[in-house]
Amino acid sequence: MKNVKKVCFLLVFAMLFSVAAQQAYAKDYVIGEHKVPVTKPDPASTYVGSEKCKMCHPDKYDGWKTSGHPYKLNTPAQAQAFNSPAIPVPDGYTYNDIYLVIGGWGWKSRYLDNNGYIITKTGANKNINGSNQYNLATKTWVNYSPGKTLKFDCGNCHTTGYSLTGSQDNKPGIVGTWEEKSIGCEACHGPGSVHVSKGGGKGVGILKNDSAALCGNCHTRGADNTKIMSKDGFVEHHEQYPEFLNSPHNALGCVSCHDPHKGVRAGQTNPTPGAGIKTQCSTCHAKQNTDFTGSTMQKAGVKCIDCHMPQVGKSATGDAAKFKGDVREHQFKINTDPAAKFFDDTGKFANGYVTLEWSCLNCHNDKDKAWAGQYAKGIHKYVKGQEPVAATATPAPTKESPAFEAFFAVGALLIVMTLVRRR
Repeated sequence: MKNVKKVCFLLVFAMLFSVAAQQAYAKDYVIGEHKVPVTKPDPASTYVGSEKCKMCHPDKYDGWKTSGHPYKLNTPAQAQAFNSPAIPVPDGYTYNDIYLVIGGWGWKSRYLDNNGYIITKTGANKNINGSNQYNLATKTWVNYSPGKTLKFDCGNCHTTGYSLTGSQDNKPGIVGTWEEKSIGCEACHGPGSVHVSKGGGKGVGILKNDSAALCGNCHTRGADNTKIMSKDGFVEHHEQYPEFLNSPHNALGCVSCHDPHKGVRAGQTNPTPGAGIKTQCSTCHAKQNTDFTGSTMQKAGVKCIDCHMPQVGKSATGDAAKFKGDVREHQFKINTDPAAKFFDDTGKFANGYVTLEWSCLNCHNDKDKAWAGQYAKGIHKYVKGQEPVAATATPAPTKESPAFEAFFAVGALLIVMTLVRRR
C-alpha cells in the first residue's frame, strides 16, 4: 500500500513538474518578444555618424556599404553616384529641383521637392497627377498617390536618430528631424559617442541586441505584428517581421540566417546575390537536403527559397496573375491543401502559410493547384516518371510545438517508473 501511495505521489509530482516546466518555457520564451541578452547604449551617448564607426570596424562598414541600408534616403549627388546610368527625375524636374531621393537602390525611387514634399504632380506645368515613382527593374514610371499633397513622414525607417520634433533643414514638407540620412550603424546600435570615447569594446556603451524585434522596428507595417498586411494581391513590403513571427523559425533571430552588415539582393552596390546569407537551409534541414539531392527539382536548379520563400510581397513591381512580386516571404511553411487560400476574405491580410499558387504555379503557370497538390507533399524526393511519394515523417516535437507538453510528461513518467523499480 505504501508503494502505491508513493507511486501516486510521484506521478502527481511528475505531471505538475511537466506543467511547470512548460509554463517556464512560456514565460522565458514568448513569441514576439524574443527575449535575448541585450546591452543598452549609455544614456549620455550622442550620435557620431557611421563614418566614425569605420575607423575601428572597416569590414563591417564595407559590408554595410554594399547593402541597401545606406541608400534609403539620398542627396541627388548620392543617388546619381551609385546608379550608372543615373536614375532619371520626374518629367518637368531637374536634379536642381530635388531636395532628396527616397530610395533609388534595388526597387524604386521617389523624390522630394526643395520644400521637402513628396512629388506627386509632374509635367512641365506640374499639372499631371502621377508618373512620379521610378521602378528600377522595369525602368518605367508609375503612379504613387497621384496629385496628393504628401509630407515626408518616413524618417523612422529611412533615417538614423529620427525625432518627430521640428522639420529637417526647416523644410515645411518634412515631418521630424534626424542625425543621419538612411539606416546607419547607430540606427541599430544606438548613439555611439560613449562607445568611442571608451575605446570601443563589445557592448561597451552601445546597443547589442540580436533579437528579431530589433529588425522588426522597420520590417513591419502598422502596430499589430500578428497580422500580415496585404494589398492588391500582394503582401505589402516591409512585412518580414510579422511573417517571421508566424513561422516555425520564430524562436530564432534574423541574424541566425542574415549578416545584417551585408546585402542579400544584388543591386547597384552589391555584385554578389545572397552575400548577406550566412546560414543556408541545408545547415539545419539536413534530412530534407539529403532527400532533395538528386531529385528532379534539384536537377532543374530549384532552390529551397523558390518554394518556401516565394516572392509574395510587392515593393515596386509584380504580376498577381503570375503569382510573382519582388519581395520574398518569411513564413517558410507551405499549406499543400489545394483549397487553402493565401489571403483572408477581405484581401487585406495574408493567412498563416504559403499556398500552392505561390510555391508552384509561379513556375508551372500552365497547371492548377489540384495538380500541384498531388506532388507537393513528396516533392523533396520526387523523380520525374515516378509516382508522387509520401511526405517525410513529422519531426520530433519541440518546445514551440503543441505536442511538447505531452512529450515532456511521458519523459517524466518514465523517470518515475525507473525510481519505483529501484525501490
